[in-house]
Amino acid sequence: MGHTFLCVLQFFLLNTIFSSGYAQDAVLTVEPNWSSFFAGQSVTLICDMKEGKDTDWKYRWNKDGREFVQYNSHKRFTLQPLSTSYSGRYHCFGFHSSSNGIKKSNIVSLTVSDKPKAKLTTTIIPVGGSVTLSCSVNPSSGWKYYWYRGDQSSELLIRHDDVFKSNGQISVSQEGQYWCRGGRGQSVYYSQYSQSVRINTLGEFDKKI
Repeated sequence: MGHTFLCVLQFFLLNTIFSSGYAQDAVLTVEPNWSSFFAGQSVTLICDMKEGKDTDWKYRWNKDGREFVQYNSHKRFTLQPLSTSYSGRYHCFGFHSSSNGIKKSNIVSLTVSDKPKAKLTTTIIPVGGSVTLSCSVNPSSGWKYYWYRGDQSSELLIRHDDVFKSNGQISVSQEGQYWCRGGRGQSVYYSQYSQSVRINTLGEFDKKI
């Protein structure tokens, strides 16, 4: 009985592979390991056959069920610079040069949005005569924040210029026009600048678009 069950199971698995035409055990991953990106960034697709040497395989890339890169010897493929048209469902195929076997990967979905704009908000703190500025970018994960006083071409505020309360917040008491923007990734990708806030006198500010 057990032997019969195993035979039936093997037949079912083989039939699944042959009916689809591919063994679906290749693995597709992305670097950086995100699913959401912004226009102007880059992402690398990596197709791993999990068998033999990388040089034994030829790789093909599909987007939304259609081929967009023909078979070649590169298991890594970089999309750059990204635009919203790159949003979609990706998978890869591997063709083994010796056995003529073909593997198909899992599907990875990528979403590419327009370049985000940082948002700058203010909170007046009467005691001590300072104003807290908060910077944020939506979605919020992975961002570091950069502050400027003057215009957008001004040098970055450094940590001894003002009180950096946390990532995304500083406390300022000096008059001037302030901006911020977010950046993320090793090769830093910047958001658009925020609207400006001008600190005029103690406890007074004007916000500009």
